[in-house]
Amino acid sequence: MRRAYKKHKILPDSVYNDVAVAQFINKVMKSGKKTVAQKIVYGAFDIIKEKTKKEPLEVFRAAIENASPLLEVKPKRIGGATYQVPREVRGERKLALATQWILEGARGKKGKPMAEKLAQELIDCINNQGNAIKKKADTHRMAEANKAFAHFAR
Repeated sequence: MRRAYKKHKILPDSVYNDVAVAQFINKVMKSGKKTVAQKIVYGAFDIIKEKTKKEPLEVFRAAIENASPLLEVKPKRIGGATYQVPREVRGERKLALATQWILEGARGKKGKPMAEKLAQELIDCINNQGNAIKKKADTHRMAEANKAFAHFAR
């Protein structure tokens, strides 16, 4: 029998003392270079503070909230056919998807340092613009279009 997955405890980050920021830094990190990831995230937070004149942590939380999907589709095979079944997204996955989409949006921009791109993407998320919000809208649209298969959800 398989053992249950043991969830890792992530410690809060050193500057804002927030677990979500620490997770975000871990997602930004590539090839185990955490100090580089921290510089990028904290640099983006400084840029946000300059541009918006608001507390960066509040901006970050609002951006994550705006980019978090409520519904997603999951493929389910029933009698030889695969249906896209809409499902509700649970809390941890919401955060993971929002983070992923924000980073994809920032990495997709060209010609600026990563901290600037990340700051811009977070600001866009607050204003309900940007790639992450577009991705969320697409996901919701897919779920809405496949609402007929909702009764297959389990």
